[in-house]
Amino acid sequence: MTAAFVENGQASDGRAWDYLLQTWRELDVPEGWRAEIDEGQIVLVPPSHAHHNGIAAKVQRRLYATLPEDLEIYQTLGVHVAPLGKLYVPDLVVMPTELIAAADPEVSDPMDASEALLVVEITSRGNAREDRTKKYRAYARAGVPMYLLIDRFDTRGPMATLFTEPNGDGTFKHTDAVPFGKPLALPSPFDVQLMTGEFPGPAV
Repeated sequence: MTAAFVENGQASDGRAWDYLLQTWRELDVPEGWRAEIDEGQIVLVPPSHAHHNGIAAKVQRRLYATLPEDLEIYQTLGVHVAPLGKLYVPDLVVMPTELIAAADPEVSDPMDASEALLVVEITSRGNAREDRTKKYRAYARAGVPMYLLIDRFDTRGPMATLFTEPNGDGTFKHTDAVPFGKPLALPSPFDVQLMTGEFPGPAV
């Protein structure tokens, strides 16, 4: 990742978050890149490997098989973790369609992460640690009910892990981890089995 613009959580005039958010709105990000706000900085996340995108496509296809009509899957939606002053753009996020429809079409603002039903992060070599630690804690603090971490670079081998029931202290009560090749069940409102054997492994 490449950090840019503001460090240590402080803008020069003291309006750190407002400054960061306004800058984020106005960024001309190269195609395929994503801009996030973390630790008082705007960071640019480079385009993903084809295997990464292939996993996202497999997950999305499975979710659509049982997804209720009032929910939708988004690939480039910014979510604001208000308790921590962070803004992430997950690989996939499931949100109620009515919230997206109610958003101001003239302003590119993030959605509140607490409104998400499911957040999916797929690790790359350069960001695996952040997905396992920073984003795990952030989504738990935001109260996201389900965080799906698909980690091709886990030291145990490629793993898919579903974290559920956030405690509010930056942790989740329940963890269900399976190696690639075994199915992983997602509970209601999805009620679907992810077939992790379909996922490509780490890039060579």
